[in-house]
Parts: sequence; structure tokens; C-alpha cells
Amino acid sequence: MSTSVKPKQTPIPRVSAKWLAHPVHFFSLGFGSGLAPKAPGTFGTLAAVPLAIALHLLLAPWAYVAVAAVAGMVGIWLCRVTADALKVHDHPAIVWDEVAGYLLALSFLPLNWVTVVGAFALFRFFDIVKPGPIGWCDRRLEGGLGIMADDLLAGVASALVLHLGYFLANTLL
Repeated sequence: MSTSVKPKQTPIPRVSAKWLAHPVHFFSLGFGSGLAPKAPGTFGTLAAVPLAIALHLLLAPWAYVAVAAVAGMVGIWLCRVTADALKVHDHPAIVWDEVAGYLLALSFLPLNWVTVVGAFALFRFFDIVKPGPIGWCDRRLEGGLGIMADDLLAGVASALVLHLGYFLANTLL
């Protein structure tokens, strides 16, 4: 009878508030929300809510989507730089992917409590469950793109579900 021994896992380094002094890490750590000891992804998404509301109030819909897309593209670099500095591919404290994904979730939608809360709930669902191509990206892609892609797809999936809901509500009611 043989017993299997699990290989030792490298402990995930703790990230302190001193990392926020560096502008790249400040953004990739979600303005500090990624430092939450529990559920940093949820706190990263929460940090995105006031940003999304402000952008919705200040920008035209196309400009909002452009800013969200730029946040995703720049996030590939931001997250790679911080992951390299931490020496951990997708450290839990890196939550810019949640920020950019949530921004995409509200694309071309009216700003109201249904969309803000609905986008939050749907985005967290898709980000945690990772169905289909979202999970594929999470498992297969590496570097900054590997950190960002699954959350960007989760944001797009959330937006599509919300748009479908609005379409059905306007068609049936």
C-alpha cells in the first residue's frame, strides 16, 4: 500500500498597503480593494461600482465603452507587471480584472439600481462559476492576458444577459 504525498505549495505572499505607493500596483490592486483579507475579487468589483457610476454620468455611452475597453487593454499590462513583481501568476490581490470586467458589464445599459446591482450579481456569478469560454481562458491563458481575459468575458456575458433582460421586458410588457 502506497501513500501519496501532496507536493508543497508555495505560500502566496502577503501584499501590504505599501504596494499602493506604486501607481501600477495601485491600479492593479483595485485602489487597495484587493488587499481585503477575504473575497478580494468581490471587494474589487465593489470598488468598480462608484467608478462605473461616475463614468456613466460623465460620458456618452460610446465613450464609456471606449474607457472600459481601454481599462481592459491597459489591465493586461498592469496585471502582468504586478504579477511579475509578486512572482505569482494571478495573485488574489490583483483585482483590476474585476474592475475592468464590471465596467464592461454596464456597457450600453441605462444607469439605475437594476443594472448596477444586476451587473454586480451577474459579473460575480460568471467570474466565480467560469462557464464555457470564461473557464477556458482562466485555465489556458497566461500572463496579463490570462489574468484579464476571463473577467473581460464575464463582463461581456453579464452585459449580454442584462441586455436580453431589457429586451424581453420591453417586448413582453
